[in-house]
Amino acid sequence: MGRICIPDYEYKERIKRAAELAKERKLDVLVINGSEADYANTRYFSGFWPVFERVGVAITPDGDCALMVGPESEIFAGDFGKIEKVRVLREYRESANPSYPELKCQTFREVFQELHVSGDHIRIGMAAWLDTNLVIYEGLKDAYPNAEIVRCDDIMTTLRSVKSDNEIACLREAARITEIATKEVISKLRPGVTELQMVGVAQQCIYENGAEYEGLPLYVFSQKSTKHAISRSSYREIKKGDIIQINLAAKIDGYSPSIGMPVSMGPLTGFKRELVEFCLKAHMWTEKQLKAGVLASRIAKDFITFFQENGYGENLLYGPCHGLGLIEVEAPWMETISDYPLKKNMTFQIDTFAMGSDFGLRWEKPVAVTEAGCDLLSPQIGTIYEIDC
Repeated sequence: MGRICIPDYEYKERIKRAAELAKERKLDVLVINGSEADYANTRYFSGFWPVFERVGVAITPDGDCALMVGPESEIFAGDFGKIEKVRVLREYRESANPSYPELKCQTFREVFQELHVSGDHIRIGMAAWLDTNLVIYEGLKDAYPNAEIVRCDDIMTTLRSVKSDNEIACLREAARITEIATKEVISKLRPGVTELQMVGVAQQCIYENGAEYEGLPLYVFSQKSTKHAISRSSYREIKKGDIIQINLAAKIDGYSPSIGMPVSMGPLTGFKRELVEFCLKAHMWTEKQLKAGVLASRIAKDFITFFQENGYGENLLYGPCHGLGLIEVEAPWMETISDYPLKKNMTFQIDTFAMGSDFGLRWEKPVAVTEAGCDLLSPQIGTIYEIDC
């Protein structure tokens, strides 16, 4: 059996679809930027994930394209990337800001002209606005002072929201590995170990079973830290009576589903048990709402009402779902203003987070929307683990 990944032909199809959208928007060129931390939009077209430096992809309405990298990544991008034309620009250099005085780099104008973009009064679509830093933006303005730069983030949401069979296969394989790591961490939990030691257990498991990387900074939080919606594990020692939040994710060809659940170091009692059980109930409620054709905002509004009517409105931070794909959190979110209908093969993390006075908890799993409901990309979660201490 071959390695589960995105085949080369699918990258070409993505570029073709992006070119069609650029043509509809009357763009002369579409520019997508990324970095080591936020690689998803550029990796979607190129398969390339940079280290230290930034990265960009330029696509014309005719489907011509170039991968734009920093001075140290040309060979790296040529070996790993799926785009034939790799061009070096100073604007994509690393944050140490070297000058490279002896190096001859290209400009945006030279790259665009090679892609047959002519003229000065061109229309440039920027499809990853938050991932475009000031140096890149000023480089474009210097090369084309008379250009119109248009924000086009919606192009990427349109392209990436509905997943292909290959993308779902990558998510499913990553979730399989994540489940193995989750079980291993739970088996090793005991008083006296640190959060970071448990992260190490998960990392070993993830790599041994075929992942290319962790899908997110792996979460093993204890007691006070479980109130952090996002955070990092620490040297804190796990103690008897703590509630532990585990959120692990493996990455396969960039695709990064997560599995999350609370674990108790000893019996769950009082409000801890009450909130853990209710949060699981809300999580399962959300799963039952997912179906092609349902309006996302309706689910989000009803989710808030579900918490309020059950007396837990003050314990809710966010929910119920966020998009899933090349990064564990991607557009679209499912919010009260989300006016889009769910479509078959949209993928989400059902992410049910709640907080008490001195702890928090999250039940989380990856799903794909179907015509009849949703397909679990990982096994069903729901076991409330209480470790015998």
